[in-house]
Amino acid sequence: MYKINEVFETIQGEASFTGTPSIFLRLQGCPVGCAWCDTKQTWDVDNVYRVSLDDTVEKKADSDHWAEASAEQILALFKERGYNAKHVVITGGEPCMYDLNPVCELLHANGYSTQIETSGTFEILVPEQTWVTVSPKINMRGGYKVLRSAMQRADEIKHPVAMQKHVEELEDLFLKTGVNPRLVYLQPISQKTSATKLAIETCIAKNWRLSVQVHKYLGIS
Repeated sequence: MYKINEVFETIQGEASFTGTPSIFLRLQGCPVGCAWCDTKQTWDVDNVYRVSLDDTVEKKADSDHWAEASAEQILALFKERGYNAKHVVITGGEPCMYDLNPVCELLHANGYSTQIETSGTFEILVPEQTWVTVSPKINMRGGYKVLRSAMQRADEIKHPVAMQKHVEELEDLFLKTGVNPRLVYLQPISQKTSATKLAIETCIAKNWRLSVQVHKYLGIS
């Protein structure tokens, strides 16, 4: 069973799948503790906030409420809501707190592609065809370490940056894990001008890529 914070259909606004119609499946629970996290409502799993699955769909505002559902119930929900997108982004929270094989395999069998967005601090349990976006959370207050196995499994690295030390931390992580990713995206934190300038200059210098959170510029979820 998966603990779900919300489900909605939108356009993916980040990294390689930017512009792709997507169903976002946001799972509840995350102990990593990123200071700039914009989904802090997903951190805690408190039974006081447990609701029905229908109440997790198309929320009007962020909330701590969550519902439990099986892979089969999740698929049925997509069909019930008439979602057209065939790309499913599983995010959180920290989705890799769960074994994602059952839900991903079921979705693949029904014509969907899948992508997960993870901090890289938990073992990644997904099928081979699932696209893995690792946004490595380095030196966060939760004390979790980015796993070498997660870095090796990543199809792309998406790293939020606000200052030079964030770039240096990422380079150090590559050295420590011995991983040289094919796709590296830098994403300016909070779309700040200084962060954006740093990301652009670094991407040009290192032949990395820029992720600008297109959905925020468009004013959509």
